[in-house]
Amino acid sequence: MTDLQPLTHSCAESHGRASRSARRGSDSPVRIDWTREEIAALFDLPFTELVFRAASVHRQHHAPDEVQLATLLSIKTGGCPEDCGYCSQSAKANSGVEATKLMDVHLVLQTAARAKDTGSQRFCMGAAWRNPKDRDMPRIVEIVKGVRALGLETCMTLGMLTKTQAVTLAEAGLDYYNHNIDTSPENYGHVISTRTFEDRLETLENVRSAGMLVCSGGIVGMGESREDRVGFVHALATLPRHPESVPVNALVPVKGAAGDMLADTPLARSTISSLSAPWLLRGSRCLRARCVCPQGGDRCRKRRRRSASPPAPTRSSLATRC
Repeated sequence: MTDLQPLTHSCAESHGRASRSARRGSDSPVRIDWTREEIAALFDLPFTELVFRAASVHRQHHAPDEVQLATLLSIKTGGCPEDCGYCSQSAKANSGVEATKLMDVHLVLQTAARAKDTGSQRFCMGAAWRNPKDRDMPRIVEIVKGVRALGLETCMTLGMLTKTQAVTLAEAGLDYYNHNIDTSPENYGHVISTRTFEDRLETLENVRSAGMLVCSGGIVGMGESREDRVGFVHALATLPRHPESVPVNALVPVKGAAGDMLADTPLARSTISSLSAPWLLRGSRCLRARCVCPQGGDRCRKRRRRSASPPAPTRSSLATRC
């Protein structure tokens, strides 16, 4: 799981339930039969052509002048048993991140209230777990209900979910569940060994079946090939229903995490060095996803800070993975 700065915000397209239903009235068909060859062709387009196509698709499915402000909070940091190569919160990492217990409900709600006061419309909460334990669910449910009572849209990322846990969250009123596929199916085993790509898809299916909206994307800069990036977009574009939110992130390696190793490849180094022109990097990544997943809001995050010595994560830092 990748560390975020305390109480940082991300801009995403507004996905209120009423406006979302109206936009889905678009006559433009949403395809789920994309081929890898078609997606690879998007990678060959000049940037300006890509911008034009993505903007055209966007306007067919979304109000072009709407954005959403979201606040991200880690409600349980560190100590995760997974071995994700990009994550400093893994118990297997030597990153200095100390494990914390699940935050007190009242502290979470106080943070959510402050987020609303500063203009946030969505409150996203993450926990460094492989999966939540059943004993944790009552407090999680209380948190979801409390945040919703404040008038905020809710999103959580807690790791893998059983069908029963997904139904419990849906009944509590959780709007979105974030569960990234991370990379292409072929590259997945090079990044993570403690779970499979199919495990990710199973949780996404459980979330969908329970009636929640899906936030799912991935990370670039982990040593993947161009073909892997095509495969990553293809995996999202051929889901039975596209995610309503698609976060596409660039790896920011943290010393002590296995990401040190993942970043030591020419493609990863070029990705990281090109962060000096973040608008171009983020734009090209997000626009390709936009072209094939028109209903999914591209989440372009400004929460990461690039530095030689990243600040130690706090309770208000969130992970992008689970």
